[in-house]
Amino acid sequence: MNSSRPYLVRALYEWIVDNNCTPHLLVNTEHADVRVPSGYASDGQIVLNVSPTAVRHLHMDNEAVSFEGRFGGIAHNLYIPSAAVMAIYARENGQGMVFDLEPPIPDDDPDPEDGGPSGGEPSGGEPSRPTGRPSLKVVK
Repeated sequence: MNSSRPYLVRALYEWIVDNNCTPHLLVNTEHADVRVPSGYASDGQIVLNVSPTAVRHLHMDNEAVSFEGRFGGIAHNLYIPSAAVMAIYARENGQGMVFDLEPPIPDDDPDPEDGGPSGGEPSGGEPSRPTGRPSLKVVK
């Protein structure tokens, strides 16, 4: 199943803007493929104002959030993979959502060198189900 994160980010972005608030993204700058201006991150994180008046060419899809933003008066093209978005919230009241870290998506393709799926488990049968209880967290 696809990650729900990009869908939630887009929905919350729209909700925050519709309520005349300023959407901010908290981004993990240590995630692979993140492109943000160097020198602006702190402790592997950066907070980005992504309001319609602060950015140009905002594009949100299932892969990433990308836009042009100004830092110190200089325009930069930013690229944030969906998995690197740690939170989206309204600056004015903090309402939004914090996301858990997502584990990397396993490569389900068979390894051509060994001729089958890795792990030595037999293929076929029922797909494996996560064990344990699902957990939801209330964010205020």
